[in-house]
Amino acid sequence: MKYRAIGENHLYQKTYARGMKAVSKTVVVYCLRDYAAARLQKAHPQNKRVNRVGLTVTKKLGGAVVRSRVKRILREGFRALDTETPLKTGFLVVLVARDAAVSASSADIRRDLNYAFRKLGMLEGMPFPPKEAAQPPRPKK
Repeated sequence: MKYRAIGENHLYQKTYARGMKAVSKTVVVYCLRDYAAARLQKAHPQNKRVNRVGLTVTKKLGGAVVRSRVKRILREGFRALDTETPLKTGFLVVLVARDAAVSASSADIRRDLNYAFRKLGMLEGMPFPPKEAAQPPRPKK
């Protein structure tokens, strides 16, 4: 399934603040229902709902080459996971790389993404959010 990139900072902030979170060894996944999904569906050429995905890799992980490599591996892991087990659509998804992602293989990241999306109930056919849900949203300050 094709996805769109999250381009606005306020959508990242909203997903961090209100979204459900699942933590694994190499990646942290935040998911939030996208309320603009219906509007974006009308603009889609095939009239389908899509996920908007954002990637975050901090400078603590390394230089530009390392960060770009981690982003490529995250994108590929997300794409591979979405093709083998479809994800629910109409969500904002933010993938945050952790320190272990620098030395991880694409198979490790795909396994961790599968674990995180299963924990969040984002795989097609699973209820959202599951009863043993990931961490609940943090209270507003």
